[in-house]
Amino acid sequence: MAGPPTFAVPPTFLGTARRDPAAFTVAGIPFDAGTTNRAGARDGPHAIRRASRMLVDGAHPTAWVDPATLDLADIGDFPVALGDIPATLAAIERAAAPVPHLIALGGEHGVTLALLRALARRTGPLALVQFDAHVDTWPDGFGQKFSHGSVFHHAITEGLVEPCRMVQLGIRSPVQREVWDWTLGQGVTVLTAQAVHESGPAAIAALVREVVGHAPAYLSFDIDALDPAFAPGTGTPEIGGLASWQAQAILRGLCGLAWAGMDVVEVAPAYDVAEITALAAATMAWEYLALVAGPR
Repeated sequence: MAGPPTFAVPPTFLGTARRDPAAFTVAGIPFDAGTTNRAGARDGPHAIRRASRMLVDGAHPTAWVDPATLDLADIGDFPVALGDIPATLAAIERAAAPVPHLIALGGEHGVTLALLRALARRTGPLALVQFDAHVDTWPDGFGQKFSHGSVFHHAITEGLVEPCRMVQLGIRSPVQREVWDWTLGQGVTVLTAQAVHESGPAAIAALVREVVGHAPAYLSFDIDALDPAFAPGTGTPEIGGLASWQAQAILRGLCGLAWAGMDVVEVAPAYDVAEITALAAATMAWEYLALVAGPR
């Protein structure tokens, strides 16, 4: 094995030393003011970077590319405005706007709205693949216009995504019927966790590819899509979720899509056990890099 032992790898994503934007650019977003249950996702970027050191020992075992050796940079964390959600969204959008292909480490799911605003200005409305326990299409969060539960309501109403090319996987939380009906009424494809369990990753990946088609696509991976047995370190855990291997297998089946960026969010290290949630999040970003850089 070349290089330092895993524990001595620099604490950037996959140990990269680059700080200038590259073909693939990683940035952290340490913000969680819009959470509706347990806070703590502001510490997610640090934890994900630390856990990513487990992924630098060689190539991806099916794509046969080593994401750590790609044209990859970790530019640190985007600025946030303390306690101010609209100002933070504006700051994130400004920071993300010039980055060609961003892999964002959250932070709570509300930050995705700013990332979609920045990206959609370049691409037009995006297809969206959302791994999540929650639909996140509530019109507000306990009277607050912006929260981690309203992000995709705003993304749809602002025209940032094409609802007919939007797939939600792993959904299983309690939800008001009017929110559920509104989401389906927009044309969103909702695949519950039970549907994923019953259908299997290959069939689910095929359905996602069919819905997304050839449009520019964005991946938003809320770590609470995974069952708390595999990802306890999150603010709004829901039982009955995906196993790590299921999410990994679905991602590996999504080659050939026109990926334009991704985020992994809602890692709250204070509730984690032995870094398993942070490692799952780091691995999903690693899988994404192998997906976009590997054979089509």
